[in-house]
Amino acid sequence: MPKNLFKIAKEKKIKYFLISFVDLFGVLRSKLVPTRAIKEMQEAGAGFAGFAAWLDMSPADSDMFGIPDPDSLIQLPWNKEVGWLASDLWMNGKPVEASPRVMLKNQIKKLEKKGLKMKSGVECEYFLITPDGNSIADPRDTQSKPCYDQSALMRRYDLIKEICDCMIEMGWGPYQNDHEDANGQFEMNWDYDDCLLTADRHTFF
Repeated sequence: MPKNLFKIAKEKKIKYFLISFVDLFGVLRSKLVPTRAIKEMQEAGAGFAGFAAWLDMSPADSDMFGIPDPDSLIQLPWNKEVGWLASDLWMNGKPVEASPRVMLKNQIKKLEKKGLKMKSGVECEYFLITPDGNSIADPRDTQSKPCYDQSALMRRYDLIKEICDCMIEMGWGPYQNDHEDANGQFEMNWDYDDCLLTADRHTFF
């Protein structure tokens, strides 16, 4: 019996859900759905036009429907009114094979037939840049070999701590943060888990 998202929303005081999927370029695509409509969306899915999201489709193709996975629910620690959901794309009653999440689930099924289970972890790397996107956020981060630079790491402490605290609250099990090889580049590591859960968390991050 799948989890009831409407009931969960009432318990957790969630007012809106982001029903999301990843396109082939790694861009996160979403619909913002009020809790009053989540019952219908959980069953039928949120509608998306595939051609508008870089999938190999035309305007003549039917809409896709992102059917949310209740097990993927993440309540935003910084805005608890919002719950994020990964979804599986369906079209004309069939899974959309070009959906990265559908591809991964197909591989998981193949592994299960062989009695195997895949777990994965990620080294999640990211850059901190200025709001206009023209330069890295820390003008003093200029070392020619900045990997593990403690000074640069601690100048970004407030932001890194906030992100890591959110991961702790969400139960991800973060265990280290560091400055990476490039100026302005950082890395966060959290516990490895089932590959689908890790992929959803990486997408959310």
